[in-house]
Amino acid sequence: MQIPGGGEITLAEAPAAPDRQISKKYVVVRHGVGQSPAQSSMAHSMLEISNTVQLPDAEIELTAIRAQGAGGQNVNKVSSALHLRFDIRGSSLPAFYKERLLALRDSRITAEGVVVIKAQRYRTQEQNRLDALERLAELIRSVGKVEKARRPTKPTLGSKTRRLEGKSRRGAIKAGRGRIDY
Repeated sequence: MQIPGGGEITLAEAPAAPDRQISKKYVVVRHGVGQSPAQSSMAHSMLEISNTVQLPDAEIELTAIRAQGAGGQNVNKVSSALHLRFDIRGSSLPAFYKERLLALRDSRITAEGVVVIKAQRYRTQEQNRLDALERLAELIRSVGKVEKARRPTKPTLGSKTRRLEGKSRRGAIKAGRGRIDY
């Protein structure tokens, strides 16, 4: 699509996994005048965490490895699994996200502050790449949600009477278990 003042906008649809629903995400790459699509797309590839927070792909290290488990001859030949490494301290995330990620007790976060995710759920490397990136984004989104502080409420009269009736009923049952004097 041509835009005023030169250049064009390209829409690229991210492929969805066949057995789970992934929302369609469109990457908008603006090709400036005198710039090839390859040059400008390298500068704009980002993992979207929220409306305001995005991670450049350069901060995420992806390594192709061989998958474990059953799969016949193919599993021994093809490196379809992916190992994702993301350094929290060296990232461009806001300080709020960094602090909460480092404080999180999760087996995927090492003592050095590196998130390690192994994706081998799917047969193709591309699907595993999307799965690993989605799992990283979900981990970062989970620390971005601030839960409201619970305000303790006063118990209602009905709840108090139900609690006391239950206690007296339970006490009567237990009293019937004792020795009976004739």
